[in-house]
Amino acid sequence: MRKLWLLAVLSCLPTLCWGQTDAATFAAELFRYRVEANIVYHVANNYQDKLDLYRPADASRPTPVVVVIHGGGWVEGTKEERVLEIMPYLEMGFAAVNVEYRLGRVSLAPAAVEDCRCALHWVFANAKRYNLDPGRVVLQGGSAGGHLALMSGMLTPVAGFDRECRAPTDNYWSDNPGTNKDPRVAAIVNWFGITDVLDELHGANAKGYAVVWLGDQANADEIAKRVSPLNYVNGNVPPIITIHGDKDDLVPYTQAQRLHQALDVAKVPNQLYTVTGGHHGGFSFDENQKAWAAVREFLRKHVGGFENSSP
Repeated sequence: MRKLWLLAVLSCLPTLCWGQTDAATFAAELFRYRVEANIVYHVANNYQDKLDLYRPADASRPTPVVVVIHGGGWVEGTKEERVLEIMPYLEMGFAAVNVEYRLGRVSLAPAAVEDCRCALHWVFANAKRYNLDPGRVVLQGGSAGGHLALMSGMLTPVAGFDRECRAPTDNYWSDNPGTNKDPRVAAIVNWFGITDVLDELHGANAKGYAVVWLGDQANADEIAKRVSPLNYVNGNVPPIITIHGDKDDLVPYTQAQRLHQALDVAKVPNQLYTVTGGHHGGFSFDENQKAWAAVREFLRKHVGGFENSSP
């Protein structure tokens, strides 16, 4: 029943929702997408990490793909709760991969980062099989999901988080030997994500979810630094757009500012879109419309071609 409901919701794209509500149109929309649910992309600590894949059914060429990572302070949340985040991307002609990962109650940090890196490896390894374009992969997440999107897109295998990524491979790696099995994304869409985990572990900005995620590990501070996107800024990271409310009481707006400043210094194409008076998400309809307009324009500039990729 949940799967049927999900398909019904996802089918409600602009061609349907703006007045075309007859049964025939509704049924036709349902068949525009293929859904592969709960694909196991990684196993660790006897826990099966799963993802869902949504893709245009009749795409004539490889489609761009967004990898969506849910938030919840690394300690709660599910991929199903954030599935509606993929709708704007389906409208733009993207395929979508909706990812779950080990939460803090299953494995402490940095497990979530390792899992999301493995999910990204899975996308590249299976690009040919599912008709995805490895040259147009976008990462998106909000809050802790924004943090994981940033980490997944900014890291390289040298950082040591990819060692357990053993996704079945197709011809992508063998056809592209120069990649050194390094999944490089085209852009990152960061919705009010944490950029300095250590800042949320101690002091005035300390948050319970960060303390729980790091746990009582003796080297918790060292791990917090290793999983902080601010420590991976360099001239080779992909273009990044950050959407952040300047009154955010969970993830300080200053973290977004610091990331933006560091990316500017490194000459990385980036944008900080500020929601004036905005808190930790929960933006109004108009605020969301304007933020998404900024996201679309950023992706047009740095990814390109996606609006012509739908069937």
